[in-house]
Amino acid sequence: MLLKSIAEVADEPLTLNPADPMAEARTSTWWLSADPDDRVALSVGQVCAAFERAAEALRSRIRSLGLQGTVTFYVWHDEQAGQLRCSMSSQAPDTLPFRGAYIATDALGPIIERFLGDQEPGHIPWSELNTETSQPANETVVSPFPVWTRSVGQSA
Repeated sequence: MLLKSIAEVADEPLTLNPADPMAEARTSTWWLSADPDDRVALSVGQVCAAFERAAEALRSRIRSLGLQGTVTFYVWHDEQAGQLRCSMSSQAPDTLPFRGAYIATDALGPIIERFLGDQEPGHIPWSELNTETSQPANETVVSPFPVWTRSVGQSA
């Protein structure tokens, strides 16, 4: 089911508006889950290949529409929700519309490995949250998370 959902992303409606990256994020973000059987049955390679195929299909679609400029397809593991998320943006990989710190990467495998290996999706043990002494005791600081990016647009 996860592989089918990833493939369907390439056919979803696109909203690309460089003037409003948050509108892009709201309308062009997809939440992907996997049941426990899928998490065990699927390999990291299968899921990575599915995202690569989706990126290529999006690239072809964007070219056929004649869209110019930067378009980034990106994937991350939302540990709090226990989901993979992917989105499209007219922003460059280093200016994606995240509110928190992230690290753009070409390495999709570790993101998928962490997702598939998540035995309790949506649960983060307190011991894995980082806190800094300069922050009030009731606030936590979350480390930057990896975001896989692929350019699927063409520069003007």
